[in-house]
Amino acid sequence: MIRELSFVDVLYLVAATRWTLALTALAFIGGGIVGLSIALLRVSSVAPLRWLGSIYVLVVQGTPLLCWLFVFFFGLSIFGITVSPWLAALSAYSIYAGAFLGEIWRGCLQAIPKTQWEAGSSLGLSFAQQLRYVIVPQAMRLAIPPTVGFLVQLIKNTSLAAVIGFIELTREGQLTTAVTFRPFTVYLIVAAIYFALCFPLTQWSRRLERRLHVAR
Repeated sequence: MIRELSFVDVLYLVAATRWTLALTALAFIGGGIVGLSIALLRVSSVAPLRWLGSIYVLVVQGTPLLCWLFVFFFGLSIFGITVSPWLAALSAYSIYAGAFLGEIWRGCLQAIPKTQWEAGSSLGLSFAQQLRYVIVPQAMRLAIPPTVGFLVQLIKNTSLAAVIGFIELTREGQLTTAVTFRPFTVYLIVAAIYFALCFPLTQWSRRLERRLHVAR
């Protein structure tokens, strides 16, 4: 039965936003752990480790995110493994985020002049100590803009989780549209909520850039 769009429907959309934020936060944490590992593999002096990191990045970045969602939600059921939409989405997004964050951070690590690595080595620092005390503090300043930029993309990409039944902001918008038949109004509200989530992040990133003098 079709009914009018009401203020309660808007509240449902706002309430569904918490699942968008929860999925984004957990996927970013999981992807950060994977991404840090990939970045370290990519800058390793051991060739097989670099190849392993490169293969991971090539495979994940060369595969649509939607495929990873389908693999975890539908594919594992072939082996009798039932996966909830929440777990499937979290796994897929963590793998996806890990590849992109790994490349972002790898690029930031390698952007540090080679002389900085040599200086750390001349002081007798191990590879781990060079990273901790010399390279990473400098690379973090460079990593802020692309990392926050990817986080904004991750927030918007959580909308794809709607295809496996994960009820987040976009999925709630679909359900609301089905009962109110007001797609233009509903998705305008959805877009406004996404903007309200992403815009402050971009502004915060710019303030951090200025404070840390990233361009210098």
